[in-house]
Order: sequence, then structure tokens, then C-alpha cells
Amino acid sequence: MLSRFVAFTSLGRKALPNQYDLLALALIFAAFVAAAHLSAGLTLPIAAPESTVNSLDYSLLPYYAMRTTLRMFAAMAASLVFTFTYATLAAKSRRAEMILIPLLDVLQSVPILGFLSFTVTFFLGLFPGSILGAECAAIFAIFTSQAWNMAFSFYASLRSVPRDLNEVTEGFQLSGWQRFWQLEAPFAMPGLIWNMMMSMSGGWFFVVASEAISVGDTTIKLPGIGSYLALAIDQKRIDAVFAAIVAMAIVILLYDQLLFRPLVAFGSRFRVELSAGQVEPRSWVAQLFARTRWLRAVTQPPAQLFQSIALLRLQLPRLVPRPVTSNPLLSRAIDVLWLLAIAAAILWSGRLIVDYVRTELSWSDFWISVEYTIFTLLRVIILMALATIVWVPIGVWIGLRPRIAEKVQPLAQFLAAFPANVIFPIAVVLILRFSLNPDIWLSPLIVFGTQWYILFNVIAGASAFPNDLKEAVASFRVRGWDWWKKVIIPGIFPFYVTGALTASGGSWNAAIVAEYAKWGDKTVAAHGIGAYIAKATEDGDFPKIVLGVAVMSIFVILFNRLFWRPLFGLAERRLHLE
Repeated sequence: MLSRFVAFTSLGRKALPNQYDLLALALIFAAFVAAAHLSAGLTLPIAAPESTVNSLDYSLLPYYAMRTTLRMFAAMAASLVFTFTYATLAAKSRRAEMILIPLLDVLQSVPILGFLSFTVTFFLGLFPGSILGAECAAIFAIFTSQAWNMAFSFYASLRSVPRDLNEVTEGFQLSGWQRFWQLEAPFAMPGLIWNMMMSMSGGWFFVVASEAISVGDTTIKLPGIGSYLALAIDQKRIDAVFAAIVAMAIVILLYDQLLFRPLVAFGSRFRVELSAGQVEPRSWVAQLFARTRWLRAVTQPPAQLFQSIALLRLQLPRLVPRPVTSNPLLSRAIDVLWLLAIAAAILWSGRLIVDYVRTELSWSDFWISVEYTIFTLLRVIILMALATIVWVPIGVWIGLRPRIAEKVQPLAQFLAAFPANVIFPIAVVLILRFSLNPDIWLSPLIVFGTQWYILFNVIAGASAFPNDLKEAVASFRVRGWDWWKKVIIPGIFPFYVTGALTASGGSWNAAIVAEYAKWGDKTVAAHGIGAYIAKATEDGDFPKIVLGVAVMSIFVILFNRLFWRPLFGLAERRLHLE
């Protein structure tokens, strides 16, 4: 190991930085300068003129774009921490899974405005008089649009690690910590990276709601593209709307090239296959850093430190002695007590909700919320079926062609990030102009931002399809419908179920902005629980917000338990690589 650390003085000319070092250092220095410049705006008083968006001047867009990007990456960092802890605990503990996965179903489906209604006051009180409180509320809102998708992907990957690879780790007597870092995390990496891209795009979809915070009489417009776009919509400035879209497209292209393209190239080395892939993803940024001298020498010690930590034989302390779990009667008794504790917690929470709601609402309000939730449920089912029919074949075609996937990746990210709010003016004008039915013509907006979860996960599944299986299929000349039914659908099914489950929850989330569309002083609303919650949030009617979120949560849990979870179990039991 010591031979790797050679003094620079003994390397001669090789000790000097090359042109790649200079270019890489310029990129890193520019990132630090931008972060330092942006951090100055985080400590301003909330009443300062620089703390809000009140102008549509095009020259402000670069600064707004950097502020929005900083929030999204802060939320992404929090989402990664959440994913590696929450999803791992759910995958490793059967009893924790009973709570964490249904809770995740609810969390990904509760509208962001439902979160903001109860969190903006908390964060503003946490940092009184400072813009930092509003920034934390915005980052939390973006976090809620990113974390659930990544957690579901990581959880699904941990549950579908091939059995023979687990047997290898047992043969080498790896501890749980070593198995996680040497097998499970690398196995989950390709799917996680694609879902990180999707989560970043999902954050753009809700960036207007997170930056232009309006709950009751409280209105805050943080500097960012989302607030700029919200102001442009309020003032009916089509030119400013298109300027915001162009700025957003440039930002997406930049972080795709500088971050996600290198990550995709990095994740491709963890694909499970017996023969080498024919085409490997490439990244000019990864190649640039690979050709550096100084940066590689500087990053080698941290990399070796991480490797040493990952190889530590850490053993988590057992809460229950091993012999206890071998007794089936005692194990079942513990399960019953655990379920009773969960039921008691649910009943206690339900009683708190009922006591809070019934002070101002009646049973008629409850049945209205149930009726509206059924309307939204029907929209979600129909739109999910249509999105599946359209995007599964396209995603398979793209994923099996790495060169095309490399070119389509930034375009797919832009389409996934394209804010539905931009479509609202067109939808509102057309609905009012031609007297169209909002219940029908606002419905496509629900799936506009969530259909990409299906596309990204199908692309990830097709990209991860082992090359040796492709060669076997080609040798046996399996084609046509047999190829779809016996080869590719089983191969991508775990990825599809993860994407579709997330898209379903995201569709409920998107209903909050899709069923209640605005353009200036004109408002068009559909009959649905999303419009119900949006209207209650606008009016500051907290009992109706709580009632709407509670009824929606019950429907989401039942829908996921009765439909998506059986499909997830099928994918886990029968349709993963062995």
C-alpha cells in the first residue's frame, strides 16, 4: 500500500499538473465560487427586496437558476441520506417493513401543498425574520418530490439481489456491513442513478409550488426559476414563461453533462452479466478527470479511506438473541403484538384527526371528499394504463440501444422536468374558449409529469438487461410476441413495477396542481381531491386540508396494498435474476 504513495519530487515532469488538471480545477473552482456567491443570499432578512421575486427582467434568470439548482441539490443530498437509511431498514427488517412501506406509500402521495401547509410555519418559526426558514421549507418541499422514488428503487433492488450472489457473500463470511457495501449497494446503483435523474426532474415539476409559497395569507416568492415562472403566469407574460423554460433547459443540460452522465458511466460497471457489454456509456467529464494527475492523487486517499470503512467487519447488535427467532410460536406472538401496536398507533392518530376535523366539518364534508377521491382514483387508473401502453415499448427500445439512450437522456430529463404549470395557461384558455369539460381536459395534466417515472425505470431495466442473456436470446432466435412475453417483460418487470408504483403515487401528488389550474385571474377546477385540497390550501382551511389528505391516504394505501403490492411480490419472487 505504501508503494502507491510516491513523492511528487521523484516523478519529475509527471509531478506537474497537465492540461486536464487545469481544466478540472477550473470547473471545481467555478462551482465553489458559485456556491459562495449563492450562500450570501441565504442570510438576508425575509423582508429584504433581494429575498423575493418582483421583476421579470431576463438578466436575473442566471442568478435565479443557480438558486433553484442549489436548493435541488441540497434536497438531493437529503434524499440520498434518507434512501440509504429508510429503504435499507425496510428491506432488512420484516417488522419495520410493515410500517415503513405503507408509510412511504402515503408520503409519496400526499400533495406537496399539504406538506407546505404544515411545514412553512414551522420553518419560518425556526429561523424568525430570516429567509433561511423559507429556504428550508422550499428544500423540504423539493425533498418530498425526490426522496420517495429513490427509496422505492433502492428498496426494490435490495429485495431482488440474486440468490447466488448472496450465497457467495455467505461463503466469504462477509458481515452485514460488508455485504451491503460490497454487493447490495453496487447491485442497486444502476437503478438508483436513473431514479436520481428522475427525482431531479420531479423536483423541477413541483419547483413552482416549492418556491412560490402561498398558504392562506402567507405569500413568499423565493428567488428562483419557480417563483419567476409563477410571477410570469400571474402577469400573463408568455415571453417570460418561455425565457424561464430556456433557462431551465440550459441548467438541465449542464448538470446532465457534469453530473449524471458521469454517474451513469460509473453505474454501468455494476451491471450483473457474465459477458462484457458491447457498448459502455461514456462521459467526457469522467474521461477528463481520469486523465488528470494531481486530482487523482488528491482523491486517492479519501477513496481508500472509504474502501477501508466499507471492509470493516461491523456487526449490528441484535435486539433479540438468535435462538429466540427459531421458535415459530414465539415469533408469531411477537408479530401479533407488533401488529397490535401498529393498529393502536393508527387508531390513536385517527382519533386525533377526527377530533380536529369534526369541530368545523360535518359528515357531508366527509362524503364529498370521498366522492372527489373516487373521481381522482379513476383518472389515475386510466392515465396509468395509457402511459404504460405508450412508454414501455419506447423505454425498451431506448434502453437496449446504449448509444441512443446516451443521446435521449438529456431530452428525457428535460421533458420530465417540464413544469405542467406552463401548460396550464393553454389548458385554461382552451377550456374557457370552447366550453370544454374540465373533468376531462385537465386530467392529462395529472400524468404529464409522472409518466416519466415509467419511462426512466423501463430504460434502466432494459439497460441493465444482461448481455449474456441477449446473446442467448439471439442464438435461439426468440422474436416477436414470444420475445416480449418470455424475455423482455419478465426482465424489466421489477423495474416497471417500481416506476409504475412511484408514478401512481406521483399522480396523486400531481393532482394538487393539475385539477386546479390558474392563468392570471382565471381559474378552472375539476372534480377531484386534488382540487379540493388546493382550494382549501388557498383559503387557509386547515380542517379541510387534513380531511382531504386523510381520505386520500386511506385510498392510496388500499390501492397500493390490493393492486401494486401483489405485483411487487410477483416481481420479487419470480421475476428477478438468479
